[in-house]
Amino acid sequence: MSSVICVHLSRFALVVAADGRRELLTEPVALAPEPGRTPVIGEVSPAAEAAGVRRGLPLGEALARCPRLRLLPPDPVAVQTRWDELVLRLEGIGAAVETAQDADGTTRSANGDAVQGEPGTAWFLASNVRRLHGGSLDGIVAAVRGALGMPVRIGAAPTRFLSRVAAGRARVRRPVVLEGAPSTAARPGAVALGILAGEPVSVLALHPELERLVPSLERLGIATLGELVALPPGTVGERFGGRGLRAQALLRGEEAPLRPRDPATRLEADLLLPEAASGQQLGHALGLLIDRVLAHPARRHRPLRSLLLQATLVERGTWQERVVLREAMSDAARIRLALGRRLEELPSPAERLTLRVDGFGAPVPADRPLLEEDGVIRQARLHEAVRQVREVAGPEGALRVVAVDPESRVAERRMALTPFQA
Repeated sequence: MSSVICVHLSRFALVVAADGRRELLTEPVALAPEPGRTPVIGEVSPAAEAAGVRRGLPLGEALARCPRLRLLPPDPVAVQTRWDELVLRLEGIGAAVETAQDADGTTRSANGDAVQGEPGTAWFLASNVRRLHGGSLDGIVAAVRGALGMPVRIGAAPTRFLSRVAAGRARVRRPVVLEGAPSTAARPGAVALGILAGEPVSVLALHPELERLVPSLERLGIATLGELVALPPGTVGERFGGRGLRAQALLRGEEAPLRPRDPATRLEADLLLPEAASGQQLGHALGLLIDRVLAHPARRHRPLRSLLLQATLVERGTWQERVVLREAMSDAARIRLALGRRLEELPSPAERLTLRVDGFGAPVPADRPLLEEDGVIRQARLHEAVRQVREVAGPEGALRVVAVDPESRVAERRMALTPFQA
């Protein structure tokens, strides 16, 4: 079974905000809340963690716990730009990289708000690059370190989640490889369960979708992952819902295959504003960027699914917002309507505005018939719509009603909700 390599840069957003001043990370330091967002702190340094400060705490509580806490202004645009450069370096060694933005589930931004993905973690299959780097895992690790040129934690395991656990255990100079017994080599579920059975349930917090499940499990006395997997699925589903069933499936090694990003799909347009722009002027600039993106030949008639809107503020700061469209579209007016409301959240006038395509929808042929549509295209659109809904609303965002006992006098027994399968 091929290993999944996880490359993890610990506290990536905080390191970028420190701008190379490594001595800051030895002090109690944290990322300040982003302007106009929820007033909670972002990434924290080890010294701040030792003082009881953790990511997501309200600003007042964090300062009360550690009066010496130093706040650094976040720079989301610089974080995204730096991460893009590092991913390109990984792709330069031959790796087909899946980033946290491409993986299933949601995670949190530097200020704690739920968004789709976060820079700092990437995965790729070892089998795709093993022959390029000496045929061994050591050669791959050396290539990754040489390409990135910065301290990095590397883990290898049979599944994506296991490799993230391994990267969390790793040190900068010592990667961690998690493997199961030879008898279970062909069964990823047995490998995952065998490795993680004795681990505390707090390990689930490494998966953003399952982070909220940890406190509930600990309150009920479920201490290890083995105890969680041993529970009947019906009981777990009734008590914890889809999140609990997702955790059990993950621990059994049931994961979707890696979905590497397509390096050729990156498409963006930016506009330098001659004067500090806000209000209607900023709206006109956004319309121009949308037109440029839609007219770019690299789009190849594909509708836009998710977009990254970035701004460089006049008051020495940056702002970033990821927008997942309700449906993949190519209508400039509807896209502007969806993005225009986000511009109202800008904390100050902007001097540069950038629009970047984060993902495309199902391709639509330019010469498709007016009244008839190929069944394959319709099915692809339906799959894409369901996936978009689940990305925004979670795994329970797309359900269907099933008649269980229509004749029952109890309304709750007549119908049941089940995941929709396109």
